[in-house]
Amino acid sequence: MSIASYVTGFADGEGCFSVSFSLREKMRYGIEIRPSFSVSQHKRNKDIILFLQSFFRCGGVRFSKRDQNYKFEVRSIDDLIKIVIPHFDQNPLKTSKQKDFENFKQICRLIRSNQHLSQSGIVKIVNLANEMNESGKRKYSKEDLLKIAAR
Repeated sequence: MSIASYVTGFADGEGCFSVSFSLREKMRYGIEIRPSFSVSQHKRNKDIILFLQSFFRCGGVRFSKRDQNYKFEVRSIDDLIKIVIPHFDQNPLKTSKQKDFENFKQICRLIRSNQHLSQSGIVKIVNLANEMNESGKRKYSKEDLLKIAAR
């Protein structure tokens, strides 16, 4: 097994492709969109988190005292487009997380082409993001985000 396929397998079980939304009045449509790839592990497994950061050569690592976890996270759209997405394109995920990844990839590309700055682009992104991580908690409902973008 190659290191790249190990990383994909680990991310398949422990990683998360997510898109968060924040309400920001300074944004034209009132919504800031932040895609992120992350992996969290208890502090006893800190070495794998540091390994992932070294493997991808991007992202940051932070510790949460609340849950005693280290989190490796990549939020830079450049790093997501140039490093993270190509890795998972070349080393595909094997679980239902592949569908989340495909939506995540589309969202990153929409952001890269500045479509997140238009109302129609925000609608596309909100719809794609809403299909991801179906068991996850959401701060804002799809309906609320679409209403805010429609103002």
